[in-house]
Amino acid sequence: MNRLAAVFAKDRPALIAFVTAGDPTPAATPAILDALVAGGADVIELGMPFTDPMADGPAIQNANIRSLAAGTTTADILSIAAGFRARHPAVPLVLMGYANPMLRRGADWFADALAAAGVDGVICVDIPPEEDDALGPQLRAHGIAPIRLATPTTDAARLPTVLEGAEGFLYYVSVAGITGLQQAAQASIEEAVGRLKAATDLPIAVGFGIRTPKQAAAVARVADAVVVGSAIVEVVAEHGADAPASVTAYIRSLADAVASARNDRIEETGR
Repeated sequence: MNRLAAVFAKDRPALIAFVTAGDPTPAATPAILDALVAGGADVIELGMPFTDPMADGPAIQNANIRSLAAGTTTADILSIAAGFRARHPAVPLVLMGYANPMLRRGADWFADALAAAGVDGVICVDIPPEEDDALGPQLRAHGIAPIRLATPTTDAARLPTVLEGAEGFLYYVSVAGITGLQQAAQASIEEAVGRLKAATDLPIAVGFGIRTPKQAAAVARVADAVVVGSAIVEVVAEHGADAPASVTAYIRSLADAVASARNDRIEETGR
């Protein structure tokens, strides 16, 4: 069983935490990743900085700018990933980013490099499922999950295309917009999760706009995982290299809320 499957086999909602690699510097990132794990994050998303992060709101845009200004390279990201894997052999690590940095040296090179670094999955925001052959086969050949995105505008006609070849989990982007600025109404999240679960056996992770323990708990009552990104990035922006202690405390508040949601779900449904 791979690391992602092992997390979701625990039959409890997972907490997925995102930070941008190299923010505030490549040297500071490992301690921030360790802080995420210490706080109780189940899966780590490591963002690859890019000059045109079209899906991201101001917090992550600024994190990309800080990271690139610090000179972060693909080699740095791979080194960060490999170091994380050595320190945390059981914690899944997913790279999230855009096609240009992933494909500029070729899909085979990228997949080989990720496999060597111990990466478990990839979310590429701007490779549509119709163009899976740009990267998907190479990732799957190395046991790396191509993780797909579904949105409120993913209708019944397109959903099978999104799911074809998807692995790891399905990331439901709960708002039709950029990261960090708004959160979808709980009723719309519940409806969407139900619709997606009827179409796939993949775990459903819900993200975009989740900031507070209360919001995380509400999503965890219906989804298999809660994704938090912009709010963590803002903690890093505030504290810089001194962020780990604050990151751990914030993640722990979210993890406790997600755990309590599991207990509430058992009481309500019996499972």
